[in-house]
Amino acid sequence: MKKLLTLMAVLMATASVSLAATGWGDDYDKALAQAKTEKKLVLLDFTGSDWCSWCMKLDKEVFSKPDFKAFAKENLVLVTVDFPNKKLSRKLEKQNADLKAKYGPNGFPTLVLADPDGKEVHRIGGYKPDALDDLKKAVEASKPK
Repeated sequence: MKKLLTLMAVLMATASVSLAATGWGDDYDKALAQAKTEKKLVLLDFTGSDWCSWCMKLDKEVFSKPDFKAFAKENLVLVTVDFPNKKLSRKLEKQNADLKAKYGPNGFPTLVLADPDGKEVHRIGGYKPDALDDLKKAVEASKPK
């Protein structure tokens, strides 16, 4: 049992490291604090990362592209709000359920752009190959005048 718990801890730590390596995190409160400090918006990606084919397509065709990565680095704090088939930590499971209740995505994927206080400023529901263009317009419209 002890070995199983150790293995689970290692796997969860590895998942967090791999998220960070891609520019995506999974800690909502930390993302809001970072967004305030850096004067950026938060992009929440409501996803079923290991079962939702449209989510995987969005990741492959939009999020993994250099244009998106460059835009995100300058303008966004990225948060994955995942509802996978695999088990998440209780803390992450609770956070994601709370975020689902707060933002009410109608399906997966749903992208929610929020200000540093967590107020929604824009939403993209479903897979959109032009999601980056949509996000660019939303970020520009959200900038203080």
